[in-house]
Amino acid sequence: MEKQPTSEELVRWLVKLLDVKPGAEEGHYAGRRKRGGVGRVFGGQVIAQALAAAERTVAEDRAVHSLHAYFLRGGNEDHEIDFKVERDLDGGSFSNRRVVASQLGTPILNLVASFHRREEGPRHQDAMPDVPRPEDLPSEADLRRQFLHLVPEDKRAQMIAPRPIELRPVEKRHWMGAEPTEPRSNTWFRACAPLPDDPRIHRAVLAYASDMSLLGTCTLPHGLSWTVGNLMGVSLDHVVWFHDDFRADDWLLYSTDSPWAGGARGFNRGRIFSADGRLVAETAQEGLIREIKPKG
Repeated sequence: MEKQPTSEELVRWLVKLLDVKPGAEEGHYAGRRKRGGVGRVFGGQVIAQALAAAERTVAEDRAVHSLHAYFLRGGNEDHEIDFKVERDLDGGSFSNRRVVASQLGTPILNLVASFHRREEGPRHQDAMPDVPRPEDLPSEADLRRQFLHLVPEDKRAQMIAPRPIELRPVEKRHWMGAEPTEPRSNTWFRACAPLPDDPRIHRAVLAYASDMSLLGTCTLPHGLSWTVGNLMGVSLDHVVWFHDDFRADDWLLYSTDSPWAGGARGFNRGRIFSADGRLVAETAQEGLIREIKPKG
């Protein structure tokens, strides 16, 4: 049996994956390929690497407060990704960067990120949902093994592959035989081993994880699932607003909902809370959701 990587190895590989390298030309950065990656590049990886490239060009006292990204084409794990960063603004309080991610000269993602020098100001926030604590929930990895027999055989290896992000879902997942339900979901997540203290790494890891469990929210009322094979879905865009400090190796609650779906598109929103109840980030995403009809 192939030896499984440790949690520490998985996180070390993730940190290296999101640490872009200087490119061959000025203003360009190279995004590494995922270790063992096959097929399509995970969208969260492209977003996190684009953010990391933008942050290389901004003063450290200006933290990212928002990013807006459009997925143009699917990335391919066979190639590194080139990130070209344009320095559009360095003002008294804000900086703005545009990033184009390309493979073999073809754009696959556009991203705009805004950075803000810290200031004091009025504060308020929504309350964190009242859900079970992560310590009282099984890990998604354990649940995937428990319900693996319900998953088509050709998807089982991917289902139980080790991951650097630990998830603990509050509600039943579609692959657990769950019935259609309202479009709301809650998931605790964190890096499965300690991260370095650099806050830019924690922001990149949150951006990476923010593409997990979000698009699936709009499919919950309709009995559609990638795993079952009756859905073709891809992310069209992705937005993250960073509100407060956090550590991505501490538990974070991802509370998502979908207020609308129609015309083969679904809209999803997410709020990310620290374990002590602070609203540290919010997300939004629209995705293509096409139902695959049975043949015959």
